[in-house]
Amino acid sequence: MNRIVQGDNLEVLREMETESVELIYIDPPFNTGKRQARTQMKTVQDAMGDRVGFGGRRYRTEVLKVQAGGSGYGDQFDDFLGFLRPRLEEAYRVLSAAGSLFFHIDYREVHYCKVMLDEIFGRPCFQNEIIWAYDYGARAKKRWPAKHDNILWYTKDPEQYTFNLDECDRIPYMAPDLVGAEKAAKGKTPTDVWWHTIVSPTGKEKTGYATQKPMGVLERIVKVHSNPGERVLDFFAGSGTTGEAAAKHGREFLMVDQSDDAIRVMKQRLANWL
Repeated sequence: MNRIVQGDNLEVLREMETESVELIYIDPPFNTGKRQARTQMKTVQDAMGDRVGFGGRRYRTEVLKVQAGGSGYGDQFDDFLGFLRPRLEEAYRVLSAAGSLFFHIDYREVHYCKVMLDEIFGRPCFQNEIIWAYDYGARAKKRWPAKHDNILWYTKDPEQYTFNLDECDRIPYMAPDLVGAEKAAKGKTPTDVWWHTIVSPTGKEKTGYATQKPMGVLERIVKVHSNPGERVLDFFAGSGTTGEAAAKHGREFLMVDQSDDAIRVMKQRLANWL
């Protein structure tokens, strides 16, 4: 049964049956020390504005201030690992024998989180560190701009797990002339570096939820690391991308989040599958 649950994810996890889900993907807070919020903008007609619209009219762009208590969340923890550990211990318990966990984080905390996950799952159960690389947003002037996230893949069993590589989407060869026309036309399977744009601020995929992740990344994880009819869990569900990816490919989903904004977005986005 497809479900959206609002509440403390630790309490929800503790009520779940052992080995009851086949795939877990989570995109927890990154402990950036900042408030995570989607920038909201409006345009106002202005003869000296920075944009030209219909009929040659000019408009200026204004960024709206984030209101106290509005959408988004404060992303700062005094004890980040202390917050995550009991939730990941429960995630290990509820994961099936052949199941996988995908833990999405960034460069600030990934090394600490990997050591913790090694302790919980066991080092042999670490399978890959996937680098999701993108090219959008501000450019640093005093260091190389950070344009990637880290996704750690762990399995419950180091040898027996779901990996349906034939279900994976294929990507273009970087040097197609070197592999011949037939291979170039077919494309190749991805490596552990996934080039994929972020959710466009003006695209149809956008929900308006801060930190929304793109469907292409989640669909790849769902198709390769679970089977139709199996259950997919995301207990930092946010905008519900994991749930939509699961439902589109015949999996059941359980989405958990405490945020009113997340629940509102997910109820609208996943209404056809609830």
